[in-house]
Amino acid sequence: MRILKKPAVSRKSLLILSGLMWSGVGILLNSFAIRWLQLYDGWPIVVAVLCGILLGITIAFFGFRKVAATNIRRIMEMPDYSCVFAFQKWQSYILIAVMMSMGIFLRTTNIFPRLLLAPIYIGIGSALFISSIKYYRTKV
Repeated sequence: MRILKKPAVSRKSLLILSGLMWSGVGILLNSFAIRWLQLYDGWPIVVAVLCGILLGITIAFFGFRKVAATNIRRIMEMPDYSCVFAFQKWQSYILIAVMMSMGIFLRTTNIFPRLLLAPIYIGIGSALFISSIKYYRTKV
C-alpha cells in the first residue's frame, strides 16, 4: 500500500505562490470590471474607476495589508518545506469559497447593475494586487 504525501514546497515558493494568487485574482476582478465598463460612455466610467481605485487603496491599507502580513509571518514560521496549500490558513479557504459564491451570485443574477458592481470589483481587485507586492518583497 502506498501512502500519499503532502505536496511540499519551500517557504520562498509559498510566498511566491501567495503573491501570484493575490495578483492573479486582482487582475481577474479588474478584467471583469473593465469588460463591464466598456458598455458605458463618458462620466459613468470615470466615476466608477475613481471610486474603485479609492476603494482599493482603502481596502489595501486597512484590510488586506494586515492579512498579507499575518500570512507572511505564518509562512516564515513554518518549516522550510511545507504543504503547498499552507499559504492560507484552512479557515481562509472557507471565506474564499463564500466570497467566490457571492461574486458569482451577484454577476449572474443581475440584482445590481454592472455599473455599480464595477467599482467594487476594481476596489477588491486593486487591493489584492497592491497587497500582493508584500509577498514578493519578503526576503526568505
